[in-house]
Amino acid sequence: MKVLFKSKYITVSLHVLIWGMIMLTPFFIANAHNKVNNLPIGYFIMGDVVNIAIFYTNAFWLWPRFLNKQRYKRYILGAIALIEAGFELKLLLQWLFFSDIPKEYASFKFLLMPSIGIFVISCLYRIILDRVRFERQQKERQAAQLATELRFLRSQISPHFLFNVLTNLVSLARKRSDQLEPSLIMLSELMRYMLYDTQGKKVTLGTEIDYLHSYIELQKLRFGNDIAISSSIGVSDSDRSLTIEPMLLIPFVENAFKHGVGHSGEPRIDIRLSVDRQWMRFEVENTVFDPADPDGKEEHSGLGLNNVVTRLKLLYPDHHTLTIRNEDHLFHITLTLQLI
Repeated sequence: MKVLFKSKYITVSLHVLIWGMIMLTPFFIANAHNKVNNLPIGYFIMGDVVNIAIFYTNAFWLWPRFLNKQRYKRYILGAIALIEAGFELKLLLQWLFFSDIPKEYASFKFLLMPSIGIFVISCLYRIILDRVRFERQQKERQAAQLATELRFLRSQISPHFLFNVLTNLVSLARKRSDQLEPSLIMLSELMRYMLYDTQGKKVTLGTEIDYLHSYIELQKLRFGNDIAISSSIGVSDSDRSLTIEPMLLIPFVENAFKHGVGHSGEPRIDIRLSVDRQWMRFEVENTVFDPADPDGKEEHSGLGLNNVVTRLKLLYPDHHTLTIRNEDHLFHITLTLQLI
């Protein structure tokens, strides 16, 4: 609301300034007898007042009422009538206040031509105004669409993540593990983050990292020594205050645990995060299922990754790079992201 009021204030001030400069021009070019081309200054002021009426009548009444509604004949007739009315009004004012000026001298050069010129300028002004308004409406629609899509993506990722964590807890419950209680406590902290801390537009990088740590610890409780997990997150206190879209990093780690364990061999997951001059580098590497292993295929595989890729394109279109490699039974992602 304040931005709209400020914009209107600037527009009105600019109009007043321009018309003021036009009306004051005769005072600067007049001769010692306060005349311009043997015509008194008041004569030009009179013409400017009528021209102002022509300008705004066309720009804010004729054009939007008829031309914008494709009533072309009515607009043309209205334009002719407006210019003619302005010319006749100037002649009337000349007869009332400047009767000593011959009509044949001033009628065409100083009465009719300025009216036509101002009318053309008002048409150009209206075209520019409509174009600016159209572009602003387009941006508002795009912003609304973006906000709606982001809300959908955020709502999508939380139940997807929660489903995977609950699956992990079911596994601990079946084992009657002593780690079930601390796992539930960690889950409650994760849910608090999802439900409350991510409602704003962005969170601090430190908050996202803490959330990431909790998730990794939760997975360590589940798998124990069955999987080699290494994480290297080196971020200074000042970098922790940088902001990031919430739950942007977790899908990569979640994907690593989801598809990087449960097969023969020595499964491992490596997680690295660093920040240099507001550019974050995040890497996740994990072993992957043997493509021939039918148990490694899931119907909903990749939902989290598709989600985060879409969010990156929407939120950081020109401020990120994402590289995904899947070769030699290793799945590796590298995300570089500019933080603020």
